[in-house]
Amino acid sequence: MTEATRIFHNPRCSKSRQTLELLTERGVEPEIIRYLETPPTAQELEHILDLLGLEPRQLMRTKEPEYKALGLDNPELTRAQLIQAMVTTPKLIERPIVLANGKAAIGRPPERVLDIL
Repeated sequence: MTEATRIFHNPRCSKSRQTLELLTERGVEPEIIRYLETPPTAQELEHILDLLGLEPRQLMRTKEPEYKALGLDNPELTRAQLIQAMVTTPKLIERPIVLANGKAAIGRPPERVLDIL
Protein backbone atom coordinates (compact mmCIF):
# COMPACT_ATOMS: atom_id res chain seq x y z
CA MET A 1 0.00 0.00 0.00
CA THR A 2 1.40 3.38 -0.96
CA GLU A 3 1.45 6.33 1.35
CA ALA A 4 -1.21 8.97 0.70
CA THR A 5 -0.07 12.13 -1.02
CA ARG A 6 0.07 15.00 1.47
CA ILE A 7 0.43 18.73 1.00
CA PHE A 8 1.53 21.14 3.71
CA HIS A 9 -0.75 23.94 2.58
CA ASN A 10 -1.43 27.58 3.32
CA PRO A 11 -4.64 28.63 1.52
CA ARG A 12 -3.55 32.29 1.65
CA CYS A 13 -0.43 31.52 -0.43
CA SER A 14 -0.86 31.68 -4.22
CA LYS A 15 1.88 29.08 -4.88
CA SER A 16 0.24 26.74 -2.39
CA ARG A 17 -3.15 27.17 -4.06
CA GLN A 18 -1.63 26.67 -7.52
CA THR A 19 0.16 23.51 -6.38
CA LEU A 20 -3.03 22.07 -4.89
CA GLU A 21 -4.91 22.89 -8.09
CA LEU A 22 -2.20 21.21 -10.17
CA LEU A 23 -2.48 18.06 -8.07
CA THR A 24 -6.28 17.89 -8.29
CA GLU A 25 -6.19 18.54 -12.05
CA ARG A 26 -4.05 15.40 -12.30
CA GLY A 27 -6.54 13.36 -10.28
CA VAL A 28 -4.54 13.46 -7.06
CA GLU A 29 -6.63 14.16 -3.97
CA PRO A 30 -3.98 14.86 -1.36
CA GLU A 31 -4.41 14.96 2.35
CA ILE A 32 -4.36 18.69 3.05
CA ILE A 33 -2.42 19.70 6.12
CA ARG A 34 -2.93 23.33 7.07
CA TYR A 35 0.45 23.54 8.67
CA LEU A 36 -0.14 26.95 10.27
CA GLU A 37 -2.96 25.37 12.29
CA THR A 38 -1.39 21.91 12.64
CA PRO A 39 2.38 22.31 12.50
CA PRO A 40 4.52 19.30 11.70
CA THR A 41 6.43 17.77 14.58
CA ALA A 42 10.20 18.00 14.83
CA GLN A 43 10.36 14.36 13.74
CA GLU A 44 8.18 15.06 10.67
CA LEU A 45 10.37 18.03 9.74
CA GLU A 46 13.50 15.89 10.10
CA HIS A 47 11.94 13.37 7.72
CA ILE A 48 10.91 16.08 5.22
CA LEU A 49 14.40 17.64 5.33
CA ASP A 50 15.96 14.23 4.71
CA LEU A 51 13.65 13.59 1.75
CA LEU A 52 14.40 17.03 0.31
CA GLY A 53 18.14 16.76 1.02
CA LEU A 54 18.06 20.17 2.69
CA GLU A 55 19.35 21.74 5.86
CA PRO A 56 16.81 23.52 8.10
CA ARG A 57 17.63 27.06 6.97
CA GLN A 58 17.05 26.00 3.35
CA LEU A 59 13.45 25.20 4.29
CA MET A 60 12.94 28.44 6.18
CA ARG A 61 11.37 31.66 4.98
CA THR A 62 14.33 33.81 5.99
CA LYS A 63 12.65 37.04 4.90
CA GLU A 64 9.84 36.68 7.45
CA PRO A 65 10.18 39.22 10.31
CA GLU A 66 10.05 36.35 12.82
CA TYR A 67 13.26 34.89 11.39
CA LYS A 68 15.26 37.97 12.36
CA ALA A 69 13.26 38.66 15.54
CA LEU A 70 13.98 35.15 16.86
CA GLY A 71 17.69 35.47 16.01
CA LEU A 72 17.56 32.49 13.66
CA ASP A 73 20.34 33.94 11.52
CA ASN A 74 22.75 33.04 14.36
CA PRO A 75 25.22 30.51 12.86
CA GLU A 76 25.70 28.96 16.33
CA LEU A 77 22.16 27.52 16.34
CA THR A 78 21.98 23.76 16.00
CA ARG A 79 19.90 21.80 13.51
CA ALA A 80 17.57 20.79 16.35
CA GLN A 81 17.12 24.42 17.45
CA LEU A 82 16.26 25.53 13.91
CA ILE A 83 13.80 22.69 13.47
CA GLN A 84 12.18 23.51 16.81
CA ALA A 85 11.82 27.13 15.67
CA MET A 86 9.83 25.92 12.64
CA VAL A 87 7.63 23.76 14.87
CA THR A 88 7.00 26.68 17.22
CA THR A 89 6.63 29.27 14.45
CA PRO A 90 5.31 27.36 11.42
CA LYS A 91 5.03 30.58 9.41
CA LEU A 92 8.78 30.14 8.89
CA ILE A 93 8.34 26.93 6.88
CA GLU A 94 8.63 27.30 3.11
CA ARG A 95 5.46 26.26 1.35
CA PRO A 96 3.92 24.28 -0.13
CA ILE A 97 5.57 20.95 0.58
CA VAL A 98 4.17 17.85 -1.10
CA LEU A 99 4.95 14.32 0.03
CA ALA A 100 4.22 11.47 -2.38
CA ASN A 101 5.69 8.07 -3.20
CA GLY A 102 8.32 8.30 -0.47
CA LYS A 103 9.60 11.60 -1.87
CA ALA A 104 9.13 15.30 -1.13
CA ALA A 105 9.09 18.47 -3.21
CA ILE A 106 8.57 22.16 -2.57
CA GLY A 107 6.01 23.63 -4.95
CA ARG A 108 8.14 26.57 -6.06
CA PRO A 109 7.35 26.59 -8.89
CA PRO A 110 4.23 24.44 -8.50
CA GLU A 111 5.22 22.18 -11.42
CA ARG A 112 8.18 20.92 -9.38
CA VAL A 113 5.85 18.58 -7.46
CA LEU A 114 5.02 16.67 -10.65
CA ASP A 115 8.46 15.05 -10.46
CA ILE A 116 7.46 13.02 -7.40
CA LEU A 117 4.03 11.83 -8.54
